[in-house]
Amino acid sequence: MKSVLFYKHGGPEVLEYSEFPTPEPKAGEVLIRLRAAALNRMDVMVRNGWPGLNLAMPHINGADGAGEVTALGAGVSTLAVGDHVAINANLGCGNCEECVNGRDNLCRNWHLLGETIRGTYAEFISLPVPQLYKLPPGFDPHQSAAAALVYQTAWHSMVKRGEVKAGETIAIVGAGGGVNTACIQVAKYIGLHVIVVGSGAKKLQLAEALGADILIDRSIEPDWARAIYNTTNKRGADVIVDNVGTTFPLSLRALRKGGRLLTVGNSGAPRFEIDNRYIFAKHLSIIGSTMSTLADFTEVMALVVAGALKPIIDKTFPLKEAASAQDRLWKGENFGKITLDIS
Repeated sequence: MKSVLFYKHGGPEVLEYSEFPTPEPKAGEVLIRLRAAALNRMDVMVRNGWPGLNLAMPHINGADGAGEVTALGAGVSTLAVGDHVAINANLGCGNCEECVNGRDNLCRNWHLLGETIRGTYAEFISLPVPQLYKLPPGFDPHQSAAAALVYQTAWHSMVKRGEVKAGETIAIVGAGGGVNTACIQVAKYIGLHVIVVGSGAKKLQLAEALGADILIDRSIEPDWARAIYNTTNKRGADVIVDNVGTTFPLSLRALRKGGRLLTVGNSGAPRFEIDNRYIFAKHLSIIGSTMSTLADFTEVMALVVAGALKPIIDKTFPLKEAASAQDRLWKGENFGKITLDIS
């Protein structure tokens, strides 16, 4: 099968468009002919590598994907050859206490597809049936791939962990990334008042088209915490979504007393300083999460298929141009998800 893979860590030049053996489905798995994959910043981080990351080489990037079932492993009865499916990249073992109790994103042997296990930058992939969501015939595989990771992440963080409620005010730090565009849509679906802090007029206009109520351009207002404070009648936001990390000091300042800071990542940097006085003096909560449970994935994908949530696709590249796609993503030039076409 055709794939994009790498034999060593490094820049985009290490990516190779090459042949790789087509996997065979094990018991309980199905083989999927991928039609689309979607990019995440994690792809570039894995390609670059970090101390302690030990991958079986060559490695294949990619958490998100969608396609059709082409072969069944032993014991599979809930899917058939020809079924169209979206992939859930959140891989629990299925056997530990957390998995058995429906908290598989807390699995003791948790993996993320494309991070520690070969992923979706390929023509075929074999996965366990619980990781798949059956799509209606004709549903766009690029929409499916663009939705899978970011919508389950946003849904679990906001709805399950953050317990956001209609009528609350939420501020989202960043306008263009896949998780942030999903957060805007989830917030509007639930009925929140949405503030978006973005890096320029173009991305903020696109955020407004998704339903953002208040736009703050941090290139004009670098002290956007004060801007949030003023636009909320000096009360502060009930909830802030901050997946940058280095912006936590401003986010903590911008929250009302008793507010919640939700985070699923650290695109700015993993290490930074915060002033703990804001946390205890204002009774603030910092709530982290990764991905979602299998049940959450099914719940939010049903909303995507129904059209209640609509993934934003920035640009589509052919599979062999994955390096250019990653470059666009890493430079922050995208608004929404970048996908790969695996024709």
